Amino acid sequence: MKDKLKAVILVGGHGTRLRPLTYNTPKPMVPTVNVPFLEHVIRNLGGHNISEIILAQYYLAESMQDYFGDGSKFGVRLRYVMEESPRGTAGAVKNVEKYLDGTFLVLNGDIFHNCDFTSMVKFHRRHKAQVTIALTPVENPTIYGVVETDSRGKVKRFTEKPKPEEVTTNMINAGTYVLESEVLQRIPPDTKYSFEREVFPPMLADTKSVYAYSFDNYWMDMGTPEKYLQLHRDILSGKCDNRLFEKDVTIGDKCDIHPSVQFSGKVIIGDNCVVGHGVRLTGPVVIGPHCTILENAVIADSVLWHDVAIEQRAIIKSSVLADNCDIGDDSYLVDAVLGDHVTVDAGCKLKPGARVLPGETVGNT
Repeated sequence: MKDKLKAVILVGGHGTRLRPLTYNTPKPMVPTVNVPFLEHVIRNLGGHNISEIILAQYYLAESMQDYFGDGSKFGVRLRYVMEESPRGTAGAVKNVEKYLDGTFLVLNGDIFHNCDFTSMVKFHRRHKAQVTIALTPVENPTIYGVVETDSRGKVKRFTEKPKPEEVTTNMINAGTYVLESEVLQRIPPDTKYSFEREVFPPMLADTKSVYAYSFDNYWMDMGTPEKYLQLHRDILSGKCDNRLFEKDVTIGDKCDIHPSVQFSGKVIIGDNCVVGHGVRLTGPVVIGPHCTILENAVIADSVLWHDVAIEQRAIIKSSVLADNCDIGDDSYLVDAVLGDHVTVDAGCKLKPGARVLPGETVGNT
């Protein structure tokens, strides 16, 4: 891109599908390989000549500004704009209209992908489009918005969550758009409004220029605990382009790791952690800063956030534990998702797939 552009990231949602992790942490701030998810998105944009990023906010917004500040630490300029009430994808962008002109990008704040924004903008301009929608292939398009195009990439039809017999393509809306500012005239102010349902389809009827830019690099909607955990597996395995962790084990600063600890697979340990005698860590595993894992505990295929305490002989498999959880001696968790400040009593064996709300104490019943 010769000229610098602006980008809007939609970060106002409640993250309900990701609960119990998002009751006290907004989805964009959910730790992803020990940094907020949004940091990955911002750094990716920063590599594509973006001059300013506008965060369209609503839910638990303060933590984002506290962490990112003016954006200079991340090589971008950040602007924060609050919504008085949730306004949908289009309404949220309309709410920041006064900061936009010409061509700009819009991104959903819960999508992790390697779309080449520079190439996408060039495609948009080459076709003199008003809207360009990023498309990506998926195995099961019935849970997404399917987009049909002609041979030149011009959009012919949108189908939201088609039935299996209605599927004509596996290319779905990837949640990233290039727009011209005149498109915002189609959005009423102070109204909940959707690009996908209320802006783009009528533009087809008006024969306006709506194109699709297809890419088949990595793409993940990390909106559920299962996909959040899968994202970590993919990042650590190198499935995401340019995000391969070359070292099998990465240990942060000021950690106390007992020499008897057994590592296998990719393991990342944050700063100021203690890992005791006989602990087994079977990757992919990500352990956040200030965690303590005591003697003979086992952690496999799991993500621990900040300040988690794992007591002796506890077993944690395929689970996500949010901040300040305390897991008692000889407890057993598999496919569990724990909100922050959860206590699991000694000897407790949670049912597979347990979801525990923040602040709860779980014991054997």
